[in-house]
Amino acid sequence: MSRVGGSYDRRESLKRGVYLLPNLVTTGGLFAGFYGIVSTMNGHYDLAAWLILISAVFDALDGKVARLTGTTSRFGVEYDSLVDLVSFGVAPGLLMYSWALQSFGKFGWLAAFLYVVCGALRLARFNVQSNTVESRRFVGLPIPAAAGMVASCVLLFYHLGGSGTIKKASVVLLIYVLAYLMVSNHSYNSFKDPELVKRQPFSFLVLAIIFIIVIVAQPEIMLFGISSVYMASGPANSLMKYFRRKPKEETIKPDTEQVKQGPGDS
Repeated sequence: MSRVGGSYDRRESLKRGVYLLPNLVTTGGLFAGFYGIVSTMNGHYDLAAWLILISAVFDALDGKVARLTGTTSRFGVEYDSLVDLVSFGVAPGLLMYSWALQSFGKFGWLAAFLYVVCGALRLARFNVQSNTVESRRFVGLPIPAAAGMVASCVLLFYHLGGSGTIKKASVVLLIYVLAYLMVSNHSYNSFKDPELVKRQPFSFLVLAIIFIIVIVAQPEIMLFGISSVYMASGPANSLMKYFRRKPKEETIKPDTEQVKQGPGDS
């Protein structure tokens, strides 16, 4: 009866309607992701990469719009996850397969599929843990960041004078690494710290303006650099935590041994 009642409540909620503005923003992200797939099929890989990044902008905006307007809903959360799977899972996976992995045969399409399935698992885990994990940290590489890394690789290739497709084992390795990082337990900064929206020193504004100017001047290089640093920040955080914990364990171990032996056992 409780399950039937829950289903009835959800149907009644949908009958009352859905919030238009945040879901339109989410739909904009879906449009960009789908158009990216179409561009990949037509061989316009650089355009597909830009569309994935545009979809990431919509993804960053829809949640903020929903919170600012007080229009958050369970429907919006589920819709956003489905859009993320298309825009940051299927679209980048197909882009990398057509652009770089197709020539590797079985290893190529398996790498693309592994990226997509790990992205789906990452989204499912995020939805389950959203109420229990600290909001300032992500567990595993977020799928939009993984898609941004894919897109920035393609854009850097074209910026350096490349065209068409590429055949390098390093790209296959990158896809496997991204797939692993999405389902790993490495923690990543979510940049959702409330302190970031509070008043900051004037110098922070100047630095932010300079940072934006540098990105606009060389977007392909800067986007690749930012994506690479963020991707590496998860394993780096885990290493720092490991080395911080190790000295503590070494200092505690002699004390425990002394307790076990006792003062008169030696």
